[in-house]
Amino acid sequence: MKKFKYILLSLSHHLPFSVLSVSIGLIFVGILNFIVEILEIENPTTYFEELFHIFHPSHILFSALATTTMFWKHEKKFLKAFIIGIIGSAGICGISDIFMPYISGFLLGAKMELHICIIQHPQIILPFLFLGVFVGYVAPETLEKSEGVIFSHSLHVFISAIASIFYLISFGLTEWTHQIGSVLIYMVLAVIIPCCASDIIFPLFFISQKSEYKHFH
Repeated sequence: MKKFKYILLSLSHHLPFSVLSVSIGLIFVGILNFIVEILEIENPTTYFEELFHIFHPSHILFSALATTTMFWKHEKKFLKAFIIGIIGSAGICGISDIFMPYISGFLLGAKMELHICIIQHPQIILPFLFLGVFVGYVAPETLEKSEGVIFSHSLHVFISAIASIFYLISFGLTEWTHQIGSVLIYMVLAVIIPCCASDIIFPLFFISQKSEYKHFH
């Protein structure tokens, strides 16, 4: 019961970060879109796709860091923490940055392209993934401090929002500004549900009963 309350509390704390990050992300991408139109750049989705390939692996790094840290601070089992850090970040970030924007674009009437980076560009993703897990092992105490939590969560959620938006507009929904209200709702869902699952629910689900008793009672 205490674990469930802890998860609900963490989810409620993530919601303002998610809404704010997506809103700022839409402003940021909208300004880029405006500049592209002024400069009359041909095929701007190519450049947006390149930006996605910067923000998506960066999101995986922060997710791997947060997921590994969350598990490692409750249970000091190296291999188990490694597996959970890898799956909880690479898998769930794929849902946040790729699958949910893909579905969102489809629901908004766009012909979306499914582009799975860890399969098509493993040389881009894996260094970020392994570095994130490594930092999660060595710096949990730093990240548990209030300033560390605020900084890491804020940056993580913002990067996730930007990655999701860039996927949406790079792989199908080019005329997104005319549907920005719907885009806002879909992108908030794309950020808060997978990010909270990755950072909180997934690692806590796998801690042992002994560790659970120690930290949640």
